Amino acid sequence: MGQPSAASPVRIHCKGVLFDMDGILISSLGSVERSWTKWAILRGVDPEYAISVVHGRRAIDSVARLRPDLDSEAELKIIEDIEMEDNDGLVVLPGVVDLLAALPASCWTVVTSATERLARVRLAAGGVPVPERLVTAERVTHGKPHPEPFVAGAALLGFKPAECVVFEDSASGAQAGRDAGCTVIATTFSHAAAELNAAHYLVTNLTGIEVKPGALSAELTLSFTPLAP
Repeated sequence: MGQPSAASPVRIHCKGVLFDMDGILISSLGSVERSWTKWAILRGVDPEYAISVVHGRRAIDSVARLRPDLDSEAELKIIEDIEMEDNDGLVVLPGVVDLLAALPASCWTVVTSATERLARVRLAAGGVPVPERLVTAERVTHGKPHPEPFVAGAALLGFKPAECVVFEDSASGAQAGRDAGCTVIATTFSHAAAELNAAHYLVTNLTGIEVKPGALSAELTLSFTPLAP
């Protein structure tokens, strides 16, 4: 199935913007897949199955699902160390630099399933501004697809979830954002449109998303043309 065609332009009024990291701001897909392949072979798990499980989820949750008999905390450290050593092929995704430059620093943050140590390394390696505070795997009790990460992200910015827009690329992340009460814009970078039905809007990437001050104080208006359903 091909990509959906463009729909009519939309404008979303919001106060905060919550970005997933991998697949939205940067692509570390190669690193993720190489690292989890190494771990899977080490632990006797089918690498293809492991990779199908890990996208959009905290590593500790993926480990618990793949090898529930192992110590998840210990395995988290192992996979984190493997990923920390592999930044080959990491790139900033289209539209990211311009969009972040247009957003006030106080109005956006990153909500990622990665650990804080890994997130900061990857963002810095990609040349992406690193927020002073962000929501990472160890900051929440329940990872995506649970809504807690995005509820926490909105609170971190001082806004209600309904006042925030989420940018996601995974099915679990889109579901988490919608269940949190945010408006969800999903890209088709890593998942097919059919898998992203929890999102309110679909885009190919962050290119062409314009930011303007809203009519009300502390309000932003995001303007873009989504993909048609």
